[in-house]
Amino acid sequence: MHPTTDNAPGPVDIPSARPTLLLSMGPGIADRLLDARHHTRLAALTRTNSRLVAHELADPTPEVAAALADAEVLLTCWGAPPLTDRVLAAAPRLRAVVHAAGSVKHHITDACWQRGIAVTSAASANALPVAEYTLAAILFANKRVLHAAHRYRILRAPHDWHRELSEAGNYSRTVGIIGASRIGRRVIELLRPFDLRILLHDPYVDAAEAARLGAAPATLDTLCADSDIVTVHAPQLPATHHLLGARELALMPDGATLINTARGSLVDETALLAELLTGRLNAVLDVTDPELPPPDSPLYDLPNVLLTPHIAGSLGGELHRMADRALDEVARFASGLPFADPVHPGAQSHSA
Repeated sequence: MHPTTDNAPGPVDIPSARPTLLLSMGPGIADRLLDARHHTRLAALTRTNSRLVAHELADPTPEVAAALADAEVLLTCWGAPPLTDRVLAAAPRLRAVVHAAGSVKHHITDACWQRGIAVTSAASANALPVAEYTLAAILFANKRVLHAAHRYRILRAPHDWHRELSEAGNYSRTVGIIGASRIGRRVIELLRPFDLRILLHDPYVDAAEAARLGAAPATLDTLCADSDIVTVHAPQLPATHHLLGARELALMPDGATLINTARGSLVDETALLAELLTGRLNAVLDVTDPELPPPDSPLYDLPNVLLTPHIAGSLGGELHRMADRALDEVARFASGLPFADPVHPGAQSHSA
């Protein structure tokens, strides 16, 4: 679906019958996710102790167990424990889960769907910073900023940069987008003001929809062969494991750049390293496989690689955008309205 615009939440009527809500997420997450404004809004919308955060639901403390038994809504984020049959049995009043982050696959179980629990996610809010990171990476990669900065640091002297960077620049370049996810669509939207050709590969998007998005549909092979930048925004699924392997990487033109902000498993890292070590390809990697490369990994030191520690998603103050979006959904639930951005069980087989 199309990402929503990032608008600050408007005034919300205080419901006459406020639902009970329990926060459940990893240690320390709530302190970063929610500021004083969010706690005030939660107090107005719900009957809950927003300072009580359940890190464990399968074997809860007495205080958490009592709150879980009374909860109609769970507000979750990263590190939320799985909602197993045992947990749901201890939460007889639970009707909805509002996830203040992206994917719900880590904690929403089949038991949730079987019970008919409504689920929503702030994935559209989390897509924005990832798309912004990708936009910056695309523009810098085509401008050969990483290469120029490395060479400048070595030379420290006058140099004919126009000659060395004669192939650089963003004008009339081709960017290949793999995956019309929320992030992929947002990237396409952010690229519209630039003089770039956009290719899109997604087996669930036909030519008409691709055109509406502002991209030309392409097979994976064509996209790899024709793109100066290949950026990955597909979900992590069994079918996408090593989606980009040695054959696909070999199709990419000399000097092309691979950007991965999705999941490390989508790229065959051994095959990618072989290309990077020769200097034929460049890479901007916010995710790797494993998530933390070993200390002796060449990825840390290669001059043609920009390696970042999975920071493309919501970070710092950007978490408050996800909280705003999640509390908007809590407000809708409290007012008896359907979620604006529901998660459907049928979509889980081909989404993040």
